[in-house]
Amino acid sequence: MILSDSRILEEIEKGAIVIEPYDRKYLGSNSYDVHLGKFLAMYDDETLDSRKHNTITQFEIPEEGYILQPGTLYLGVTQEYTETHEHIPFLEGKSSTGRLGINIHATAGKGDVGFCNAWTLEISCIKKVKVYAGMPIGQLIYFSTEGNVINKYNKKTDAKYTGRTDKPVESMMWKNKF
Repeated sequence: MILSDSRILEEIEKGAIVIEPYDRKYLGSNSYDVHLGKFLAMYDDETLDSRKHNTITQFEIPEEGYILQPGTLYLGVTQEYTETHEHIPFLEGKSSTGRLGINIHATAGKGDVGFCNAWTLEISCIKKVKVYAGMPIGQLIYFSTEGNVINKYNKKTDAKYTGRTDKPVESMMWKNKF
């Protein structure tokens, strides 16, 4: 089941969901709108290798905006830091974002119970499009879980994305054994 606005508010009140900064006006009927943070990043190499640490260069979106180019993978970040202790968070693009031809995640729309961080976005676009820090970029939807969660993400010793940051984080696939 997806949490309704009243249930999201209840979970925020009891600390099971944390959103910083939080503003009630961004709470929808069954989601919470998140915004593009001020940092973007691009991979340094043209060809990425899933077995190696692919480095990125981060930069701040200028006040006048930044034009995304088709065929380029950008890593972005949500302005909001979130914690989800009892529910499964899903990040989806807003329809207005999609109608500009912007995709905000390649495959990483689901978070884990216990995820505590800003969300790194895998941004691509169909046409050139100018983006701005602080623009609405996506929405968080919360699903209830069935049963107790034994292995929360923020308690896993092998979790790869736990360090709190306001900057995009590159792939840590290279830390897997394969």
